[in-house]
Amino acid sequence: MRQNRLGHLYHDGDVIFHKGDQGNSMFLIQKGTIEIIIDETSDSPINTLSDGDFFGEMSLFTGNPRSATVRSKGESYVLTIDELAFMLRIKEDPMLAFRILDKLYARIHSLNIESIPAKPVEA
Repeated sequence: MRQNRLGHLYHDGDVIFHKGDQGNSMFLIQKGTIEIIIDETSDSPINTLSDGDFFGEMSLFTGNPRSATVRSKGESYVLTIDELAFMLRIKEDPMLAFRILDKLYARIHSLNIESIPAKPVEA
């Protein structure tokens, strides 16, 4: 991983954070792809995110530990946004909060749809 003032360059397989880590920041993918892994024993991602997507916001909002492991798939350039920077940005652009909520709703809706078992077809 290479770091500068604006973000981090992660290489293929680099872990950005582990499930259970404490977190006080969120992340914005400037370029590349990252994988979200809930079950580290299976190593299968439940989701992939790419340019312009964000992640890690739940720990920023709640103060709870990270709920997933996140790793880079290929090279990824990721910006870290701490709580102060986030709050200042929301103050500058209140609509940003609504855009984030919209994205969170879509993620939750997607997870709820995937967890509903398929209804058996009656003959």
